[in-house]
Amino acid sequence: MTPSAGKDPEPAASGLLSALDITAILSGTHEDPFAVLGVHPAGKAILARCFIPDAETVTVETLVGKELGTLERRDDAGFFEGPIALKKPQPVRYRARNQGGEWIVVDPYSFGPVLGPMDDYYIREGSHLRLFDKMGAHPIEHDGARGYHFAVWAPNARRVSVVGQFNDWDGRRHVMRLRADTGIWEIFIPGVEGGLAYKYEILDRNGTLLPLKADPFARRSELRPNTASMTTPEIAQTWDDEAHRKHWASTDARRQPISIYEVHAGSWQRRDNGEMLSWDELADRLIPYCVDMGFTHIEFLPISEFPFDPSWGYQTTGLYAPTARFGEPEGFARFVNGCHKVGIGVILDWVPAHFPTDEHGLRWFDGTALYEHEDPRQGFHPDWNTAIYNFGRQEVLSFLVNNALYWAEKFHVDGLRVDAVASMLYLDYSRKHGEWVPNEYGGNENLEAVRFLQTMNTEIYGSHKGILTIAEESTSWPKVSHPVHAGGLGFGFKWNMGFMHDTLQYLSREPVHRKFHHNDLTFGLLYAFSENFVLPLSHDEVVHGKGSLIAKMAGDDWQKFANLRAYYAFMWGYPGKKLLFMGQEFAQWREWSEDRALDWNLLEYHLHEGMRRLVRDLNGTYRAKPALHARDCEGDGFEWLLADDRDNSVFAWLRKAPGEKLVAVITNFTPVYRESYAIPLPVEGRWKEILNTDAEIYGGSGKGNGGAVHAKKNTIGATIASITLPPLATLMLEQE
Repeated sequence: MTPSAGKDPEPAASGLLSALDITAILSGTHEDPFAVLGVHPAGKAILARCFIPDAETVTVETLVGKELGTLERRDDAGFFEGPIALKKPQPVRYRARNQGGEWIVVDPYSFGPVLGPMDDYYIREGSHLRLFDKMGAHPIEHDGARGYHFAVWAPNARRVSVVGQFNDWDGRRHVMRLRADTGIWEIFIPGVEGGLAYKYEILDRNGTLLPLKADPFARRSELRPNTASMTTPEIAQTWDDEAHRKHWASTDARRQPISIYEVHAGSWQRRDNGEMLSWDELADRLIPYCVDMGFTHIEFLPISEFPFDPSWGYQTTGLYAPTARFGEPEGFARFVNGCHKVGIGVILDWVPAHFPTDEHGLRWFDGTALYEHEDPRQGFHPDWNTAIYNFGRQEVLSFLVNNALYWAEKFHVDGLRVDAVASMLYLDYSRKHGEWVPNEYGGNENLEAVRFLQTMNTEIYGSHKGILTIAEESTSWPKVSHPVHAGGLGFGFKWNMGFMHDTLQYLSREPVHRKFHHNDLTFGLLYAFSENFVLPLSHDEVVHGKGSLIAKMAGDDWQKFANLRAYYAFMWGYPGKKLLFMGQEFAQWREWSEDRALDWNLLEYHLHEGMRRLVRDLNGTYRAKPALHARDCEGDGFEWLLADDRDNSVFAWLRKAPGEKLVAVITNFTPVYRESYAIPLPVEGRWKEILNTDAEIYGGSGKGNGGAVHAKKNTIGATIASITLPPLATLMLEQE
């Protein structure tokens, strides 16, 4: 029978629900289903109420199967209610039947909350550092039942429901409980297993149904083009990386060799049919390659879930979920573990600056500007048509800080390279007059973003010894890589965008003109030690019509290869850590594209294979010689030998470290072969030629110094070595 059919028992001593309440439950508009559904006292009786679509009869049982009574069907849509044989409320299950058979439903509304008052306190304070264990979907055992606990922040919603494969995407079935103090909605749903798709169905404050939302804290997502979140167990990974993590936790990263291979996981290599490799396949191929090449770290372009392949991952909709393109999250954990077992670190590109406006994502999440600013002058990014996080909102700051901690803890990543830091720091970034809102002091500095970055760095360095954070920051903002307590942003390192820009501009010029631009290569040493720098030759330099690095070099093909070889050795001898984007180690001609693999066939040609061997040997030399890395970030590790020979476009300097052999780096950036060139050296005696980019094995002309040069005092008492300078080449000499 239905209430509208004329039989409508009113609430009385029996405690039966009114027709209006039943209608609200069945329509999904009831203000608080937890107040009426489940098991509740009614005078001296205990009532059970449930909504089970398609059921014709319902019997109530304890969780272990003891029958407690049969409920009356109050509405044909599947609403049941009645007294049961219990002395006090406890979790129950229902045995539902219809003509097709019977099935068991454990009542989610008969369970108490999972989150507690201490969670509320720390969440409100903004100091909860384990939100990733509380928010989202987690498998738990609760009051004798196993299932998944769901929690989502939507403070301005009228109603939030979990919908998914386990409830036919019906938003009336699992309406969540609101924790009014925090605006978090939660529900424990018994019987839910891993591997099921779900989203949140949200009614805004006016009762309008919003597009279904993916879980901001989801730890796994569907494979694009699908956009649902996935229930997933906790990561089951046996870690074998204690030695690796102990090493980095006990050393000063500024004084360690760091040579980073930047990789787009979807296009480094592919299967024969063009499909992307899985994490396990990448582990089998990429890890041995990096070991052989001598790189110390792999840095991945963003691997958090993202919907649009051409965004390369920089427009992420699932910050906590490793993208499904490469398999399940455990696959990424196995990859990191495999890297660590052979001493390779893993760095992730991380994007806390902005997020895309896809309707299933964070934008207007509960019908209001929740994660972003409402004012487009603050909340919309004109460069990328994305939304900007509201760093001044404590819950948003906690969401992002917890994400950084999540990757470090759950996946043991060694570092985060933070994307687009400059766009976060300046309120007028890419904006004209009148298109931005000044800070409280009238300036263009985003003080809330500064606080976020300082908090993030403080928390992650405080809880994960050995972690690296690296800022992609393209301006002269002071103290990016200085400690927070000293007024800095707290990053470990900063990308040296000036080095990249100046050197590539110089090398694009014909050698005959370089003497007029000599300062392009000397200027960088004026600020080289103001920050802890990484020298980046990144993906940004080989996209959007910029061509590849080899294509940027001046001259004919021979000169292009010679220029690039000399440039790489110049960079590996220059103070600062190193980063090279994939494919540039073998001088790929084509501009990089995310939709195809690198041109590995080029290694069949001597010039390309020679370039790869040079990069491998540069990494080996850089790592083996402390003079080249132990003072990368300190001025006492560098000394000019020749800085002013602009007519010959020759540069020479000394790299040094306390108690270590000196290394001289000498570059000739003209195609002129020079014999008997005088180089001042600090110590008399034999200097071994430990690297020569003009060697035939690298594709050069084979000019050199027969393995060594000798430094002698001249008539005025200066120590000079008369050396041969190969054309367009860099030499490294080590004191013996």
